[in-house]
Amino acid sequence: MARILGYIAASLDGYIATEDDGLDWLFKYDSDNLGEHDYRLFIKHIRTVVMGRGTYDFIAKEPSPWAYGDQRVIVVTSNPIPDPKGALEVRDDVDALIAELRALDDGDVWMLGGGKLQMAFLERDALDEIEIYIIPEMLGGGRPLFPATGFRSTPTLVSAKALGQGVRLHYKWR
Repeated sequence: MARILGYIAASLDGYIATEDDGLDWLFKYDSDNLGEHDYRLFIKHIRTVVMGRGTYDFIAKEPSPWAYGDQRVIVVTSNPIPDPKGALEVRDDVDALIAELRALDDGDVWMLGGGKLQMAFLERDALDEIEIYIIPEMLGGGRPLFPATGFRSTPTLVSAKALGQGVRLHYKWR
């Protein structure tokens, strides 16, 4: 059974992007040494990338090439994606997608990007672990790490570690 993982950065005040979906505040930390927790090492263990439509649209408008040629990519949306930037599949039923992902046995699944889809998976007890990188920036508002839905949970802290300018928190639910 595939593990469904989160790997995300958040500001010190709990936001993953500014109100206008900006990430400039985060990119200035790209040179931080994350060692064994570096994204380039993390992505090597990922077989399937799942993202919501907002995250896909953000990535698609960037001039950089499609970064997920080695992974299966699934975008959760109810709207068609004309002329996709890279090879991808579309799903609109989160419950059916979770069942499909749980049946995989060829590598881990990464919940990429936005908090809305990660929250949908959390509410369905379908996120196994998450690595949250707390970046020492106060955004004062923006897109929250986890949107307020009334969902409550108590994950287990696996580790906490100072890395570069920030802190890596690793939690699991299973």
